[in-house]
Amino acid sequence: MTMRGFAAAATALVGLAGCTTLGDIPTKRVASATLRLANGTPAGEAFITASGERLTLSVAAIGLPAGAHGIHLHTTGSCDAPTFASAGGHLNPAGHQHGTANPAGSHLGDLPNLIANTAGLASLSAPLNGLRSDTESALFDGDGTALVIHAAPDDYKTDPSGNSGTRIACGVIKRD
Repeated sequence: MTMRGFAAAATALVGLAGCTTLGDIPTKRVASATLRLANGTPAGEAFITASGERLTLSVAAIGLPAGAHGIHLHTTGSCDAPTFASAGGHLNPAGHQHGTANPAGSHLGDLPNLIANTAGLASLSAPLNGLRSDTESALFDGDGTALVIHAAPDDYKTDPSGNSGTRIACGVIKRD
């Protein structure tokens, strides 16, 4: 199966896995990103879909080290390799702290860890916090947004980054 085929199939399955009724199925693709490793190798695809006022991020990744990886939305739609520092910090338009386990958290860029199997394959589907109009305004502001995968797992509490280590893959989120 090609990377695009894997990504499409994984995204469809992940996107449907969390649905409890037909009304929960995302009805419109809003945005997408092509993920790349620091050496330029393709690392998967991400999609943002909408269902009413809810947005969901679905990710299908390949070529990752086995284990848990922090994954976050970052403030700038730029992925300059090899460090991806050009993506900036976590997307945090409301000025919250980091992490779902942080009593003062969490912010828009916070996402659950992405778990890669021993073959380096990983998938994730997670709702994005907030109303669709507010979230889209933050995602598609003047400098855009990037999706970054980190080397280590997010601890869900350390502000501002979740102690998730170096950035190993990145993709610029583009409106569809």
